[in-house]
Amino acid sequence: MKKILFALLVTLVPSELYADAVTAQSAMEDPTNPLILLSTSTGDIYIELLPREAPNNVENFLALAHGEIEFINPNSNTSFQPRYFDGMQFHRVVPGFVVQAGSPYHNPLGMPSNLLSDEINANSLGLDQQQVLDADGNFNSLLNIQSKEEFHEILLKPLYASLEIESEAEMLDRQFEIFNTLNSLTIKQAYENQGYRYTNERPTRKITRGIVALANAGPNQNGPEFFIALENSPWLSGRNTVIGKIVEGMETADAIGNTEIDPVNPSRFATLIYSLRRIN
Repeated sequence: MKKILFALLVTLVPSELYADAVTAQSAMEDPTNPLILLSTSTGDIYIELLPREAPNNVENFLALAHGEIEFINPNSNTSFQPRYFDGMQFHRVVPGFVVQAGSPYHNPLGMPSNLLSDEINANSLGLDQQQVLDADGNFNSLLNIQSKEEFHEILLKPLYASLEIESEAEMLDRQFEIFNTLNSLTIKQAYENQGYRYTNERPTRKITRGIVALANAGPNQNGPEFFIALENSPWLSGRNTVIGKIVEGMETADAIGNTEIDPVNPSRFATLIYSLRRIN
């Protein structure tokens, strides 16, 4: 029966979306790293996890996938250890940008009790050398600021808090200090004003096409939700912990990314995760 079911599933997956474990292993940077098979209704994706760069978050991701994290049933007050990602959808798809899954808001199990800290080295990303403003007063493109409202939320509001400015009168009295601080501010410092805290213990790679990173609601809010970058996304580097990269099956990620999915309105067309397992 299992063989028949497998054969049926294979016929439903276009041949160009096949991915192979042997070629995936040969494409790995380090064969001792965990190799994950993400099996979906669109096809297979092989992900090399990066424990030397984000050890705590990689360990947590694997534990969730393999059913090693304890959840409490609020109705019966009993504990159980589910394979968290199995049966979930890619609930958010932005074509040409990301495909995203693992949201606790789309899982009846909810959020695991512990959220993890970020594991990011801003210096290795060069964010300590990138100024917020260029010589002409333009915003650095890495900030991806598109409006006055974003300028206020991303830069000014956290800057006022770091300078302990609490009123409009203080802001006017210290406007030259604000101006000078803003002109000398690096992107790393701007993110630190937002609450991010960095480490120099391990390297961090940029968020480029094929990178797998954790979605979050702000600093140190890492749980089960993850995304795959479909294109280079430098404005996310320094704000999202990278846990892995695709080594085989990028065509599948691209195929998932062809259909926009709005997380507010779940769609029956969203790609389903059959299973997520370590295979080496």
